[in-house]
Amino acid sequence: MIRKATLNDIDAILEITNACATHMINQHIFQWNQHYPNSAAFEKDINRGELYVLEIKNNISGCIVISTLMDKEYYPIKWLTKNENNIYIHRLAINPQYQGQGQAQYLMSFAESFAKENAYTSVRLDTFSQNKRNQNFYDLRGYHKLGDIYFPNQSKFPFHCYELVF
Repeated sequence: MIRKATLNDIDAILEITNACATHMINQHIFQWNQHYPNSAAFEKDINRGELYVLEIKNNISGCIVISTLMDKEYYPIKWLTKNENNIYIHRLAINPQYQGQGQAQYLMSFAESFAKENAYTSVRLDTFSQNKRNQNFYDLRGYHKLGDIYFPNQSKFPFHCYELVF
């Protein structure tokens, strides 16, 4: 079941994102670190009603942020659609013990359906340039890679921006 997250979910979400960070670092993918993601970001997401969790048998196994806010880092990207009616995906995470079971696909399908049902023009996101698995994931879903942005507190490497147009 996918539902909106509450403040009571933050500890479970941080356990997942910390486990994901450790899992990626063990694979030499330095996408997340001690600065990101953090509790403050998730609190803002919850307060805006943008953070969703995937719950299976009363346990949170993943999360996703579905936002209408365009981060300033995205401004230089030449998007395929106007910057007027888009959603942005952030902090998609699946507990590593459940990865490879289609849960990320399920969360992305939920986000894409949400966008279509609410008449958004496109779904936009970024993924780490050193995370080939994520890039393949979005390529296979029909997303178009458009350009790079940087988050210096996370990595010296760029993040690729993607867009799926409806």
